[in-house]
Amino acid sequence: MRSDSVKKGVERAPTRALLCGCGFDPRDIDKPFVAVVSSVTNIIPGHVHLRDIQEAVINGIFAGGGVPFYCSVPGICDGVAMGHKGMSYSLPSRELIADSVETFVNAHQLDGIVLVTNCDKITPGMLMGAGRLRLPSIVVTGGPMLSGRYKMRKLSLVRDTFEAVGAYQAGKISEEELYALEKEACPGAGSCQGLYTANTMACVTEALGMSLPGCATNLAVSAEKKRIAYRSGERIVELIKENKTCDKIVTKEAFENAIRIDMALGGSTNSVLHIPAIAHEFGVDLPLEVFDEISKDTPNISKIRPAGDYFMEDLNYAGGIPAVLKSLQSKINDCITVSGLTTKEIAENAEIYDDDIIRSIGNAYSKEGGIAILRGNLAPGGAVVKQSAVDPSMMQFTGTARVFNSEEDANKAILGGKIKAGDVVVIRYEGPKGGPGMREMLNPTSAISGMDLEKSVALITDGRFSGGTRGPAIGHISPEASVGGPIGLLKEGDSIKIDIPGRRIDVLIDDAELEKRKAAFKPFKKDIPRGYLERYSKIVKSAGDGAVFD
Repeated sequence: MRSDSVKKGVERAPTRALLCGCGFDPRDIDKPFVAVVSSVTNIIPGHVHLRDIQEAVINGIFAGGGVPFYCSVPGICDGVAMGHKGMSYSLPSRELIADSVETFVNAHQLDGIVLVTNCDKITPGMLMGAGRLRLPSIVVTGGPMLSGRYKMRKLSLVRDTFEAVGAYQAGKISEEELYALEKEACPGAGSCQGLYTANTMACVTEALGMSLPGCATNLAVSAEKKRIAYRSGERIVELIKENKTCDKIVTKEAFENAIRIDMALGGSTNSVLHIPAIAHEFGVDLPLEVFDEISKDTPNISKIRPAGDYFMEDLNYAGGIPAVLKSLQSKINDCITVSGLTTKEIAENAEIYDDDIIRSIGNAYSKEGGIAILRGNLAPGGAVVKQSAVDPSMMQFTGTARVFNSEEDANKAILGGKIKAGDVVVIRYEGPKGGPGMREMLNPTSAISGMDLEKSVALITDGRFSGGTRGPAIGHISPEASVGGPIGLLKEGDSIKIDIPGRRIDVLIDDAELEKRKAAFKPFKKDIPRGYLERYSKIVKSAGDGAVFD
């Protein structure tokens, strides 16, 4: 075993002494040493319960005949970090997490890894770390939160708090109701209740073959979640003994399955950042075109919030990811998974308990998947939209540019009633380098929806969006403004044409005018704090490349 290099031989007596000081029993010297990497913290609802999940994993490792060693990685709650400078650290934390997993596991030469995670950047960061290590690995995601309740109405975080702010500003709800919603929207532990980024990445991870069946959708508060964690602990020991490393599971075909499930469900646009970044660490090339090709060949068979009114708990009770695989069985690749079953076997054993929550291919909500990749003179490097959450009336739209150099300025204008029907809100200098950190734009998109403008106003940005965004919100516009991308050349009043079915986004000016503006271009400069963000801005690549380090 790999761990023999740190625990066996006369010269390792000091190492064994240190292990004994931690309570290690020398009789366990021949057992696999297993890393349990968790992101437990008490500032993220999706992570407050992970200590219990971690303990279930540890008990499973002991039962399977292994020796667990655990550590934690940093976790950021995007909801708490949203709308201020703290969000600049969210996407960059993904690389910190990948580095932390790699560092802890390699420094101690551990034999396998169980990754206990749940939220937006943390799950992809852990998978990226696993991709570098190429060891036997299993991911245990912490599970979705139960829906909230207010006067018997089911609540979710985004629609009933972020969008409620816009509704309050528009005079649609009272201050009393707003405060009642903020108290009731998040009733306990778990990732936010819709198909936002955290739950999208959990579903992607299970479809990738890196979690046991049912892991992605079983609720955070359920006993089944603990049983899955326990079985994952047992299973990692078996994987170590079988030498079944994660790179044998996470192949190009497995990524195609993961993207197909993402498209079928209508997941977060952030997956278009994270999946290529994970693939990069596994040595698999996944250009943006792969997402569009799979989306065009994958019907949208589910409408979870924000695209519809179903919740993650509904998806779970309808059969979870195994049932989604069953519906898409004719389109999925047969790949091995950490469970020992192949994807086809998981699909065959599954049952669909509600054929509206998980529809058949023949009865899909739409012929195409949830995400579309746009290009044009405004985004030659690509842009991303969650088309499953766009009203049909806004799939093609031409509007007037209202240009802002920060999220804060745009949000002030939206909440101040300065954005009108027919406008295209442009938020730039929020890309990976220019932000820095590529902040999510949930506050302005939620304000637009809360004020009932999502059917008459579009928003475009070189930043990104929360998985909770709905309406014609187009992000990841590449190249970004800070490196001279066309979004940086836009002027107030320009006419912008969005054609989602045609996969185009263009500013309606001629090439000569664009070249003239480019020659005179001087990027807007932000003050970047010293430290990690300064280093990040210098080495991060484009959103079109997954915002990985150069």
